[in-house]
Amino acid sequence: MVERNPGLDLLSHAVMWLGVAIVAFPLYLAFVASSHTAQDIVQAPMPLLPGGNLWETYRTALFGGGEGAGSTAPVARMMWVSFVTAMVITVGKISISLLSAFAVVYFRFPFKMLCFWAIFVTLMLPVEVRIGPTYQVVSDLGMLNSYAGLTVPLIASATATFLFRQFFLTVPDELV
Repeated sequence: MVERNPGLDLLSHAVMWLGVAIVAFPLYLAFVASSHTAQDIVQAPMPLLPGGNLWETYRTALFGGGEGAGSTAPVARMMWVSFVTAMVITVGKISISLLSAFAVVYFRFPFKMLCFWAIFVTLMLPVEVRIGPTYQVVSDLGMLNSYAGLTVPLIASATATFLFRQFFLTVPDELV
């Protein structure tokens, strides 16, 4: 049985809170610095409380309309593009992988294992090897600078197909 010592509990909690402070304080300083002008930040005692430019700074960064990088590339648009891209890739990858794994496990057709191994061998190709050919295909199909060109090449996934295949193999035949 492990005995509980209140002194050790207090010490462990103190160490934990010290670790949280060490990690969180630089993040807090970055947040505070984002609400001040550059002149305020470089002065000797850096302010530790958020400044008056907080809402204006974040509005400009999210939606543009100011001087600098935020005016040409609003962060809200980038977040929306990332969200749409992630959702399309996720839904497409799950759909295609689920159907291909189901076919490999439950359908009987010639060269079934050859098809599985062809899918499986593509796991050995790292992303770096596929960048050039993928760009060339997307360019030839005229899909550059579009959602389709960004998402379609990433939908096919041997990893997801393999995981779904392994799951389908564990399902008893009586349930199919």
